[in-house]
Amino acid sequence: MQIVTEPIGYVRNEVTERKDVAWGEDTSTIVLEESYISGLKGLEDFSHVIILYYLDKAKYVKEKHLQRRPQNREDMPLVGIFSQRGKDRPNQIGMTSVEIVSVSDDRIVVKGLDAIDGTPVLDIKPYYPVYDKKDASVPEWVERLMEHYF
Repeated sequence: MQIVTEPIGYVRNEVTERKDVAWGEDTSTIVLEESYISGLKGLEDFSHVIILYYLDKAKYVKEKHLQRRPQNREDMPLVGIFSQRGKDRPNQIGMTSVEIVSVSDDRIVVKGLDAIDGTPVLDIKPYYPVYDKKDASVPEWVERLMEHYF
């Protein structure tokens, strides 16, 4: 089966190279393609959104990425790709929940998006706490991993 998607817009920011930490202060603008602009109506009433994007710079190599230490850190356990949110994935799909800074005619400005300038955006979904944040648990290493991420 082949699945085909088209970008609805593109990320614009000052991040030009892939990185593993310090995304929390980054502000990004998602500029929509003209045919999707009216889809932003009502989004200004939300505080957060989920951005789905295409990791066009990712380079998945099964032997290297199927199991690895998160961020290649020696203090992290060896875990499978589906136990982490690394950028080099079997399918180059990224997803991040971000804070909305502003919504205007053809764009949305967000804070904390871990995507570099020019990244194609596949979808924007409103963040619904009832669906998206439930009582959840993570292994202790995730807390250590995320200490300097945001």
